[in-house]
Amino acid sequence: MYKLTFALVLTAFTTAVLAEDEKRPWDIDVGLGAIATSGNTETTSLQFKLDAKQNLKKWENQYIFNSLFKEDEVEQDDGTTSTEKTAEKYFGSAKFAYLLGVEKSYMFGFGSYTDDQFGAYRTYATVALGYGNWLYSGPVLNWFVEAGPGYFEGEKVIGSGDDTIPDSISDESGAMFRAATALEWKITSNAEFKQTVSVEAGADNTRTVSETSLSASITDSLEMKVGFEIANDTDVAPGKEKTDTTTYVNLVYNF
Repeated sequence: MYKLTFALVLTAFTTAVLAEDEKRPWDIDVGLGAIATSGNTETTSLQFKLDAKQNLKKWENQYIFNSLFKEDEVEQDDGTTSTEKTAEKYFGSAKFAYLLGVEKSYMFGFGSYTDDQFGAYRTYATVALGYGNWLYSGPVLNWFVEAGPGYFEGEKVIGSGDDTIPDSISDESGAMFRAATALEWKITSNAEFKQTVSVEAGADNTRTVSETSLSASITDSLEMKVGFEIANDTDVAPGKEKTDTTTYVNLVYNF
């Protein structure tokens, strides 16, 4: 049901966007980070991120896709070791902002979907509508806030406490309220700081996601990006952590 809901929202907003004037240039960042070790410790991790922004005459849209994959060497009960998958996560979101023509205010529609094979929620989907405004917009500093009501559906993982018994799934859904903010600070011509925070509060769970990053240009189209992500769920099953963190160093290509 959540996949169908998300697809319908994206279809509706995309149809409206395509009805606007011709597209203006895209601003697309593609980031990739990888780590592989061998010897006494064996681990492999891969992170991919796509962030695409689109400017139309009356629309400003953003599409994001993230993926994270990790394998580690794990010691078994009998003392032997084997390589096992320890992280597999996919996230996609789309935001469509209709400019109102009053300063930098806009109405927005937002949809997201998360698939996390090792998280407190196996899947998590949200849709929201609301109002946003740029509190400050300039060549060095940009800061916006937005908020509005929405709906979420999630599959909470209920741990069995026994490795021989598969975890069960509990379906949750209901109304929620989403608020988000983003700060972009161009420190120098070659360095930029970004901070984003979103809160999706519902009766069953409140999900908070924060990302802090610092990027430095290597060439006109290539940059190095260091970041730290925090994701917190207030309502998780016993044995599951409420907070997941990710620290990354990525090469980002801009075009």
